[in-house]
Amino acid sequence: MINITFPDGAIKSYESGVTGLDIAQSISHKLAKEVVSVKVDDQVWDAHRPIVKDAKIQLFTFDDREGKDAFWHSSAHIMAEALEFFYPGIKLGIGPTVENGFYYDVDLPEGATLTDADFKKIEDKILELSRQNNPFIRTEVSKEQALKTFTDKGDEYKLELIKDLEDGTITFYQQGQFTDLCRGPHIPNTAYIKAAKILNIAGAYWRGNEKNKQLTRVYGITFPKQKMLSEYLEQLEEAKKRDHRKLGKELDLFTFSSRVGMGLPMWMPRGAQLRERLENFLKKVQKDFGYLPVITPHIGNKDLYVTSGHYAKYGADSFQAIHTPQEGEEYLLKPMNCPHHCEIFKARPRSYKDLPIRFAEFGTVYRYEQSGELHGLTRVRGFTQDDAHIFCRPDQLKEEFLKVMDIVLYIFRVLKFEDFSTQISLRDKDDRSKYIGSEENWEKAESAIVEAVNEKGIEAVAEYGEAAFYGPKLDFMVKDALGRKWQLGTIQVDYNLPERFELEYKGADNSMHRPVMIHRAPFGSMERFVAVLIEHTAGKFPLWLTPEQCVVLPISEKYNEYAKKVSNLLENYDIRSFVDERNEKIGKKIRDNELMRIPYLIIVGEKEENDQTIAVRKQGEGDLGVMSAESFAKMVQEEIDKVLVFNQI
Repeated sequence: MINITFPDGAIKSYESGVTGLDIAQSISHKLAKEVVSVKVDDQVWDAHRPIVKDAKIQLFTFDDREGKDAFWHSSAHIMAEALEFFYPGIKLGIGPTVENGFYYDVDLPEGATLTDADFKKIEDKILELSRQNNPFIRTEVSKEQALKTFTDKGDEYKLELIKDLEDGTITFYQQGQFTDLCRGPHIPNTAYIKAAKILNIAGAYWRGNEKNKQLTRVYGITFPKQKMLSEYLEQLEEAKKRDHRKLGKELDLFTFSSRVGMGLPMWMPRGAQLRERLENFLKKVQKDFGYLPVITPHIGNKDLYVTSGHYAKYGADSFQAIHTPQEGEEYLLKPMNCPHHCEIFKARPRSYKDLPIRFAEFGTVYRYEQSGELHGLTRVRGFTQDDAHIFCRPDQLKEEFLKVMDIVLYIFRVLKFEDFSTQISLRDKDDRSKYIGSEENWEKAESAIVEAVNEKGIEAVAEYGEAAFYGPKLDFMVKDALGRKWQLGTIQVDYNLPERFELEYKGADNSMHRPVMIHRAPFGSMERFVAVLIEHTAGKFPLWLTPEQCVVLPISEKYNEYAKKVSNLLENYDIRSFVDERNEKIGKKIRDNELMRIPYLIIVGEKEENDQTIAVRKQGEGDLGVMSAESFAKMVQEEIDKVLVFNQI
């Protein structure tokens, strides 16, 4: 007998060899039908894999992220089997899961094509294979066996992967006639899959290296119920309508130019105004919290990033060095703001009485993202971080961390990002080679974050291996209006850069001490944040933030002068307004300006001019009636004041 410990601490005895499915069946038949994977101690396993010793377990269904991963990774194998059926001689790369679904990178036989027209037959084949109810069979194989299998098959991509693996760690998974190199886990059998959809195809370089061959990446998604697929496809259609690239063009917010360069956004006047207001909003909050503005150059000497460690970690992903006329002198476009801020701290002597010092900068940084990974504003090569670095004494660390959390939570509240979760990103448990600094400093930094989160009463999931190379962090994962998850705000604790830059302050004991550094960016990057905000709001920005708060629509040209008078009056009340003087019918003006997501439409004609009033229409609500311009201004200001209450922090 073995003892199984459940998440609530309960312990129950089972015969050795019991599976997660057996355990689920002992709880309820309904649960057994829904369980797709199981966590055994710290590893996620197949739900049908025998457990032979005492263990802590957690059962996962499709509703859990771990369950979805097993479900979709299994589906990737079935899709690969379907692709082999239609394209004999196809070679397979990798087939991981993504946020929604999975993909498989494949090398099609010479002369073969895969287009949208082929999607339906592949979907039908996936479902046909799923109905065969084939079990997913896990087999441990030697490296020699693995190499022979894929040598015989003639699949050089799998052979390359196997060469990087150690003997004794290699497993195959088989369903039906299909076998793949895979760690797992997988669902018990193929029949769990009831609905399938091929979403799209794209090009992808093998192992993400532009020097390698470009493969075909096939994206798909599956569900345990047809209804779930239908709901997802409806959500996908809504997402297309909200796509920030589409709305950004329609609302005239930003643009890209091949002459300027891929992944380098340019902000149009309306977008620049939106972005400026976001910056001013955060600057107001930061000022109240004692942040000091700084400005640093867009480039830095290569030695700066060698000292910080960024060159060793990110040099390959950065733009190539800029060589000056002076021999041996090299500069880089800055990939991070923090080394510059360290140098500002070091520019003059510091005392313990000076701390904490909080430097803030909307600093533009540059990273060479591969062209295939660029995506609108969410993945770019030049972006602006709402960056700040706090230099404090160790005894001030937790208090400063809590204050940063207050700022992030306030921003989310104002912008109605109400559904979010937090993740404590820690070092990899086994591989420490990715990180700089001492074990002692890492333990202190990780403990400080855990204590702050507990004190705030926020539930956070610990994710190992997700820390930055110089320190652990707290990441805020926001769900948008469509239920998609985005990583926005981040707070990082760093004992290491102060050591690398030899930062010091004089303590009360007259000795020199190292400060602790907090990196924080509540928005993350202005580009990514605006992209998420566009899609979250469908372009209907909060009244305080939107580029134009109202438009005055004269019924005919005769009332243009009165419309300008109204607009000027509203501007005096700090309400952003303009006049639509086009020689168009009023109905078209209303439709066009509603499509531009203008919050308030003010209509003026003979009656309004005679009575010195305005007719007000609100986006999404319709007519609000007739009132004076002064009354309207007061109504707008009250609406804004309800949201921007800074003393709520």
